[in-house]
Amino acid sequence: MRWHQLEVEAALALLKSSEHGLNQAQVEERLSTYGFNKLVEEEKISRLKIFLHQFSSPLIYILMLAAGVTFFFQEYKDATVIFGVVLFNAIIGYVQELKAEKSVKALKQMAAPRARVWRDGHEKEIPALDLVPGDIVLLESGTKVPADLRLLHTIELKIDEAILTGESLPVEKTAEAIPEEKLTPGDQKNMAFLGTIVLVGRARGLVVETGLKTLLGGIAADVQRLRPTRSPLQRKFDRFANILGLVVLAAAAVLFGVGLFVGEAPKDMFMTVVAAAVATIPEGLPIVITITLARSVALMAKRNAILRKLPAVETLGSATVICSDKTGTLTKNEMTVKLIYDGEHVFEFTGSGYDPHGEVLQSWLSVTSIAAGNLHQVLRIGLLCNETTLYEEDGVYKVSGDPTEAALITAALKAGLNPEEERKAYPQLDILPFESERGYMATLHEHRGEKLLFVKGAPEKAVHFCTECMFGNGEKMHAIFQVADNMAKEGLRVLAMAYKVMPPDVEEITHRDVEQGLVVAGVQGMIDPPREEVIEAIAGCQRAGIRVIMITGDHAVTAKAIGHQLGLAGKGDRVITGRELEEMDDDELFAQVKETAIFARVAPDHKLRITQQLINHGEIVAVTGDGVNDTPALKAAHIGVAMGITGTDVAKEAADMIIADDNFASIFAAVKEGRVVFDNIRKVVFFLIPTGIAAIFSIILAVGLGLPMPYLPAQLLWINLVTNGLQVIALSFEPGEKDVDRRPPRNPQEGIMSPVLIQRTVIVGLLIAVGVIGIFLSSIATPHLSLEKARTLAVSTMVFFQFFQAWNSRSEFRSILTMSPFSNPFLLYALLASTFAQLAVIYVPALQWLFQTEPLDWQDWGLVLAVSVTVILMVEVDKWIRRRWVGIGDREKQKGESRKN
Repeated sequence: MRWHQLEVEAALALLKSSEHGLNQAQVEERLSTYGFNKLVEEEKISRLKIFLHQFSSPLIYILMLAAGVTFFFQEYKDATVIFGVVLFNAIIGYVQELKAEKSVKALKQMAAPRARVWRDGHEKEIPALDLVPGDIVLLESGTKVPADLRLLHTIELKIDEAILTGESLPVEKTAEAIPEEKLTPGDQKNMAFLGTIVLVGRARGLVVETGLKTLLGGIAADVQRLRPTRSPLQRKFDRFANILGLVVLAAAAVLFGVGLFVGEAPKDMFMTVVAAAVATIPEGLPIVITITLARSVALMAKRNAILRKLPAVETLGSATVICSDKTGTLTKNEMTVKLIYDGEHVFEFTGSGYDPHGEVLQSWLSVTSIAAGNLHQVLRIGLLCNETTLYEEDGVYKVSGDPTEAALITAALKAGLNPEEERKAYPQLDILPFESERGYMATLHEHRGEKLLFVKGAPEKAVHFCTECMFGNGEKMHAIFQVADNMAKEGLRVLAMAYKVMPPDVEEITHRDVEQGLVVAGVQGMIDPPREEVIEAIAGCQRAGIRVIMITGDHAVTAKAIGHQLGLAGKGDRVITGRELEEMDDDELFAQVKETAIFARVAPDHKLRITQQLINHGEIVAVTGDGVNDTPALKAAHIGVAMGITGTDVAKEAADMIIADDNFASIFAAVKEGRVVFDNIRKVVFFLIPTGIAAIFSIILAVGLGLPMPYLPAQLLWINLVTNGLQVIALSFEPGEKDVDRRPPRNPQEGIMSPVLIQRTVIVGLLIAVGVIGIFLSSIATPHLSLEKARTLAVSTMVFFQFFQAWNSRSEFRSILTMSPFSNPFLLYALLASTFAQLAVIYVPALQWLFQTEPLDWQDWGLVLAVSVTVILMVEVDKWIRRRWVGIGDREKQKGESRKN
């Protein structure tokens, strides 16, 4: 169809629609006919693909090769055990990754684009997926066009169509039919196409095409889907696993050479080397990455932080600065008009929120309707120069639109104005919507044959266009500014109300009409109180070494008052304004951002400059934003955070994370969760690597001392299976430590293992190797003990060493004696299950035959436990020394390095 050629009425008639939209029955019928509004069919979760993915790690390749060679040598028992180890880990990984895929799929649906439509005669917000031809869509600046639309009405509409045409300049749109044929999309001025971005203005459009039938859909059908990018954390682990695999192969080669040198049979030595390699390789690592990231994403979603990009999980944990908007993020976004000045008197309004029950006071006395006559003009402008709806639902007053405008409606209700009657008496003829660049909104009304222009906006904007005051001369104009300034010093947001009598033949208004000859009616001062939970969250950030910077468009004195209440700055601290930023070069700003906590009256490009200079200082920066013009700062920051309620589609798409409740406290909760994620990955590594090193060291010690092998290949594989399965997953579920929100930010350049853990890993690995060989040597030296019994003791000692090492791994610095075993019940149950499995291998005849074990008596168990518990004593001593003597210095050094890097 050549939709651009059709008149509005013809297009509506062709799709059997109207400007009031479709009803639910029509929507359901058309969904069955046209399908959902999506470009590609969503790839279903392939269970087979997920299962096969468990075998894609380089570490698993080594195990599979070892199993194949073992089978070739007809060592079927050992080959079966190797395959069993690989299969067991694959099953665990499959179950957890399937859960992860389902969680991510659900989160994608939470973050999916939405559209505002007229249906059943009412405005609604629906998933863009549910749009059908014939729907009426409402567009405003910052939204992404959700389908191909034939525009019905436009108000200064400009759309960025670079995604389709490559043209960088915005396209000015109209609703008029265009008779020309064979126009390119860029010339179809009355069409809005899926995926393009509304930069300025408002519009109403008719959905004419959805899904693959849209212009963008035709392009998407020819484009292959790209594979998802792996996060930095996953890439780090890939490198870590590859290096570890090479180290294991090199150690195995050395072990094989030493064995041959001391006279061991090549076949026996090969089987031992294969088993040692299998026991050393931490094949659980890839599973841990998947589980930990997926679990953290799900936990953050429950705390209203929806992660769009997995790299944000890791980056969050090392954030050093959070640059936050004020309104709705640091404050409640429940504006309440408190004071009004009409040029003669100051009126006080009682009550809070959007409940219209309250009084209007003057000099502490209730104002009568007669005395409030002059006040009503100020309130009327706020009520009618307004695009927001205030309604009651289940006894609660709710807002559809802007909270500031809702506060103006509430104030008018408290003073006795009836919105319906006022709208009938002053019908709206035209509107200039609010745009942040201009700082005001204007509407044209008719009243008793007279045309009136109503304007509301920032005092420095609206009053600037005024030539007189409703109640006096130029002195009153000065009083307006003085009162507005005093209100702002009290933390109030101030809006000026003005009007103008227009010529009787005017039907439309322009910005030129607004910017001259206005009459100022008065100012309204409203407050948006700080969120109580945000005050605690900011204090938590400060304890955690994270700076919080407020970047707001509000008046400087208002921002400073709110900042003082939040604990961001003292009364004497400097607030930098947008005007000052304009006069600063980058070097001056570089010096100022290090110390300044509040930036006021800033434009979006100022936010980008602040972000860039913080990054130049080496800070890891998170930035919040909700508008189209915030997207450069969101993309420039290490972590872009979009607002879920007030955020535009464009901001959400540019961000790494979406805060569903627009609450700063949710950001801080996500930062803490990001720290917990990285902590738990480190805990898993510290559990796996020392025990793998111990397996290699113990065999080398035995060969060097001329002893028999302390474990058979099958026994080594059993050690790997019983110790590295459930415990690894359980450690990834370890709750955050008590000081996780009090530590300095982590240096993002630091590797998977910290210097402390590397040192401790070597100590623990050597201790376990010496302990196992010590028991094995003493058992062999005992005349009545068989070699099978000695190996059973060695295997049991190695297993319980690793059980105790799991407890050590729960914290890098805290003593496990201060940690409840029930705070991570999964780990407790995993260790109990593994203990019973080990007992089964020792006492169940069939398993005794398979693993060549012999029963142990209570004296044997006493020896095993006495030796293996030494790993806890060793690590506890190491932790105590570091806490007492070097812990503080290490933390300060880490903090300095994180800031420096």
